Amino acid sequence: MNLNKKQPLFYQIDNSLVFRLLIDIMCIFLLYFCLVIKFIIMAIKKQYLKSKPVCKVTFSVPAEEAKSVAVLGSFNEWSTKKATKLKKLKNGTFKGTVDLEKDNSYEFRYLVDGKSYINDEQADSYAWNDYAAAENGVLSV
Repeated sequence: MNLNKKQPLFYQIDNSLVFRLLIDIMCIFLLYFCLVIKFIIMAIKKQYLKSKPVCKVTFSVPAEEAKSVAVLGSFNEWSTKKATKLKKLKNGTFKGTVDLEKDNSYEFRYLVDGKSYINDEQADSYAWNDYAAAENGVLSV
C-alpha cells in the first residue's frame, strides 16, 4: 500500500482561504451591527395628529462631542434665529420636535456647533442645493 499518495483536492483545505472566509463573515456581521445601531441612534420619528393637519417630527442626532445642534430648513426659512435647537440628553444625543403641516415636503439639515452642516441618513430623500453646493435632506410628511 502506498501511503505517500496525494489526497484528492476536495480533501485538501487551504487555511488562508478559511481564514479569509471567516474575516469576510465577521466584516459582514460588523457592518450589519453598525447599521442597526446607527438606525437606533440617529432617527426621524413622525407622529401624525388626528385632530390637526400636522405631523410632529422628532429629530435625534448622536453628537456627544458637540455643544449644540439645531435643525434648519425650508420650514424655518433656513434662519439660524428661527432654527429649532435640539436638547442634549445625558447619553450625548440631541433631540427635538418640530410641528410640520401635512402633505408637504421640506428640505433640512443639522447645524452642529454653529459651524458644520450635516444631513440625516434617515431623510426620505435628498435634493441638490446650488447655494450650498451640497445635498439637503428631504422630509415628506
